[in-house]
Amino acid sequence: MNNSRKVVKIVTGTQTYDGAGVKLVRVLGGNNVYDFDPFLMLDAFDSTNPEDYTAGFPWHPHRGIETITYLVQGDIEHGDSLGNKGRILDGDCQWMTSGSGIIHQEMPKASDRMLGVQLWLNLPAANKMTTPKYNGIVKADIPVIEEEGARIHIISGKYKETPGAFEGEYIKPTYLDVELEPNTKWMVDTPTDETSFAYIFQGDASFGPEGESTNIPYRRAVLFENGDSLEVTAGSKGIRFILLWGKPLKEPIAWGGPIVMNTREELELAFDELDNDTFIK
Repeated sequence: MNNSRKVVKIVTGTQTYDGAGVKLVRVLGGNNVYDFDPFLMLDAFDSTNPEDYTAGFPWHPHRGIETITYLVQGDIEHGDSLGNKGRILDGDCQWMTSGSGIIHQEMPKASDRMLGVQLWLNLPAANKMTTPKYNGIVKADIPVIEEEGARIHIISGKYKETPGAFEGEYIKPTYLDVELEPNTKWMVDTPTDETSFAYIFQGDASFGPEGESTNIPYRRAVLFENGDSLEVTAGSKGIRFILLWGKPLKEPIAWGGPIVMNTREELELAFDELDNDTFIK
């Protein structure tokens, strides 16, 4: 019997400033971190004013997580302690595994519109100190499936029988960018016991099975109950949203700024190593 996912939580997020003064909305993080396990944090940005974001995120460290930056529109210049340099442009994605430690910077450039999200994905305790890696995913490599009233961009994982542009090494989440035309009904199968949530860029939709669905407007994150499918019916203006699912870790979280470990002692060691210039392995 079809066990369609229902909405369990809706999160609006809080407007804040990060980096050197970038205006954004912190959608996930802090109090709801265990609810969305293994997804730690989601920052959303949507601005046509370069003053909101061009101060950027100068050099800063990460350890114990993967950061996934996806741009619908925009231009972000990137550099890191591994020697990687590049730009994230319209439709591109950057998937960075910080592992044992990386120092990087992300510097947005003035654009007609800066629209996208950065997601923090937790690493399992056994892989917290893995070798850091940088993966640049360009728009041309992201498969797009065209269906009646729907376009599905497959960033990672698999949609039906089509693999995405990237597969994570540790959590292996599915990451979709979904566009639905007005009043379109769409359904996707999901692994029953994996955490699943959506973030709405534009428009609105009803999420959940008919008769038990919840209409949700844009700029919201939506956490779903466990189930083997998800049903979505777009509103009168259509909708664009990201949809993710991944296996929860169910491990303790010790979080200190840009570093996420499992114990307070591991956090203290990381910050001691930053002070002693031994952070990068």
